[in-house]
Amino acid sequence: MVSAPALKVLFMGTPQFAVPTLDALLASRHAVVGVVTQPDKPRGRGQKETEGAVKARARAAGVPVLQPVTLKDEGVRDSLRALGADIGVVAAYGKILSQAVLDIPRLGMINVHASLLPRWRGAAPVHRAVIAGDAETGVTIMRVVKALDAGAMLATVRRPIGVDDTSDEVERDLAVLGAAALVATLDRMAEGPVEEVPQDERLVTYANRLTKDDGVIDWTMSAEAIHNQIRGLYPWPHAFSWLDGQRLILWRSTWSADPSGAEPGTVLAAHGDDLIVATGAGTLHITELQAEGRRATRTREFLAGRRIAPGTRFASQP
Repeated sequence: MVSAPALKVLFMGTPQFAVPTLDALLASRHAVVGVVTQPDKPRGRGQKETEGAVKARARAAGVPVLQPVTLKDEGVRDSLRALGADIGVVAAYGKILSQAVLDIPRLGMINVHASLLPRWRGAAPVHRAVIAGDAETGVTIMRVVKALDAGAMLATVRRPIGVDDTSDEVERDLAVLGAAALVATLDRMAEGPVEEVPQDERLVTYANRLTKDDGVIDWTMSAEAIHNQIRGLYPWPHAFSWLDGQRLILWRSTWSADPSGAEPGTVLAAHGDDLIVATGAGTLHITELQAEGRRATRTREFLAGRRIAPGTRFASQP
């Protein structure tokens, strides 16, 4: 039996999430003819300009890399056309693509999106799923259209979200699952047309981009909701609160549904491994935290260097 010809792929992605997909493409029978990624940005404390994860991987593989500031330039689009790609693959590239760009590959473009569409369209689907307490998420391979994450679906894979999973753990798994699903989808497309299932617009939710303001803890929420906020905002931007005028960043937690009878935000216990706080429903057990400007520590180490009296109140502002 003669196998279908390999596809020439234009890959567009920037952060670490996209690297497993690029690796899977490089290891597949398909040919990556070029990589488009965001321009280098200052990173770290010294704000030194460094290359992103996708660029580093592409360069190591000897694949041509383009880093246009804008895709509106006709010269940039000419460079993309010259690559002769059959299809474009997008994985967390970071910009909405114009129709002129989408039309460059003869088979259009498909995207590796880290949610079970139509739930969580947008910039932060993994974090929003964890914050919302979703029991399950996944990856959707979808057709890229001009509207935000609104294209038809070609494939989905699923992953349960454990009650203590953090967003980085979920995202790391989804990157691997999505990479395999993407290559399998390309293999099917090489054989001929693939069924594309429209999204149900009645079920759409949006995953807005994260900001530091998302980290402010409202202690009138339930302990479960605050726990989900803490793990959903790990490792950035983190959930935080104020105690005696100092900002404390909460890294890890557990929770209990047992009522405390105390006002939300009240410290119920602060000794040994226990830092227990009353919430609007149940109690939050803080297991790892960080005083601003210091390193994160387990609760026992934190309390060894600082006395917190029961009855002290956490607050949402200084």
